[in-house]
Amino acid sequence: MVRFVETSVRDGHQSLFATRMTTEEVVSLCKILDNAGYHAIEVWGGATFDAAMRFLSEDPWERLREVKKVCKKTKLQMLFRGQNILGYRHYSDDVVDMFCKKSIENGIDIIRVFDALNDIRNLKQAVESTKKYGGECQIALSYTTSPVHTIVYYTDLAKQIEKLGADSLCIKDMAGVLVPEDAAKLVSAIKKEISIPLELHSHCTAGVCEMTYKAAIEAGVDIVDTSLSPLSNGTAQPSTQALAMALKGTKYDPKLNFEAIHEAEPLMTNIVNKYVANGLLNPKSLEVNPNILTYQVPGGMLSNMIKQLSDQGAMDKYEEVLREIPKVRKDLGYPPLVTPMSQMVGTQAVLNVLNGERYKMCAKEVKDYLHGKYGKAPAEIDEDVKKKIIGDDETIDCRPADLLEPEFEKLKEKYRDIARSDEDVLSLALFENVAVDFLKKKYAAEADEIDEFEMFI
Repeated sequence: MVRFVETSVRDGHQSLFATRMTTEEVVSLCKILDNAGYHAIEVWGGATFDAAMRFLSEDPWERLREVKKVCKKTKLQMLFRGQNILGYRHYSDDVVDMFCKKSIENGIDIIRVFDALNDIRNLKQAVESTKKYGGECQIALSYTTSPVHTIVYYTDLAKQIEKLGADSLCIKDMAGVLVPEDAAKLVSAIKKEISIPLELHSHCTAGVCEMTYKAAIEAGVDIVDTSLSPLSNGTAQPSTQALAMALKGTKYDPKLNFEAIHEAEPLMTNIVNKYVANGLLNPKSLEVNPNILTYQVPGGMLSNMIKQLSDQGAMDKYEEVLREIPKVRKDLGYPPLVTPMSQMVGTQAVLNVLNGERYKMCAKEVKDYLHGKYGKAPAEIDEDVKKKIIGDDETIDCRPADLLEPEFEKLKEKYRDIARSDEDVLSLALFENVAVDFLKKKYAAEADEIDEFEMFI
């Protein structure tokens, strides 16, 4: 039996329409999907936290609590980026610890953590904290292809991950570039080296994902990530229904409750139609592009890049930017294209193309990466590019968080007039400017409601 993790209410809408599903929509679906028989439902983390506050004026912590109220049978899973948590820099160990604590207290059962560079030093605190507070910790290795990302590289990494204390391991193929033959070899090799469950997460962007899942399942993978139709395929995960039907009656049959799934389908269709109508779901996100096997662009990165170019009136540069991405990636030491590295590489490729000169402009995050503030690059960084961007600046080679002072209590004191809970402080730690505006509006609105109620009584 192969177990399924349902991703539609997190990665599905993140990959297809920039994470704009509302709490009401997520909760309405989870109430039904709780009866479907999944191993877990991925409901939180990734870009959902930022998008809820920034674009939807919703509290991500309240979303998690509301989902937990309706999910009584199925484990809730989330994704975060190790020492980056959900932001775009490294945070101090006390912030990582508190985030794990509050995530579990508010309803998360399984925390999937990964590091964009596969630098496991950046995962240590998250693993320790997740287990300390009673959660299950899954470590995801960021899958990519390059001269340094070999089977030996990944099997060595898998052994280190199990030794670190992970309860399970995930192959996180964020760009959908794992092809069937390589999947069979990789899964077989890793299964020989570890005793913990192995999961596969991929995307349909290149059009090979269903075949890859089949090869991985036959090679012994224990769990796969799927997304309910119609929030599947394109830049998202394979269809839950299609894969479950393909496995029905075999020894791999996930034995899902199709009555619950069919009940959720019309609701999901209405939600997707809404985002097609308002333009957030760009048809390009639903297309198959085998060239992704060369460009290695993850679904979320692709949808964000499309939006960047559309906002600049530069969609005619789309193919040129795609061709620039692998060049930037090589220059930067072959980082896997996963958040935050995907945003860095993607934005840099856009800047290189639109400015007509490579590395004429660089984001602060790229400069921080070159200074070593995100961890160790998988391969050597191009020295000429490095010198052009940061000159002769000193770089670091230790675990970046070792250089950070504790932050949580300082932020709690700084925002004592705004933050009413530790969850609020964490929101401020991760997305300070966005959270300040959001919390001010949230509590002002609540005060207005109280005033109106008191006038009524």
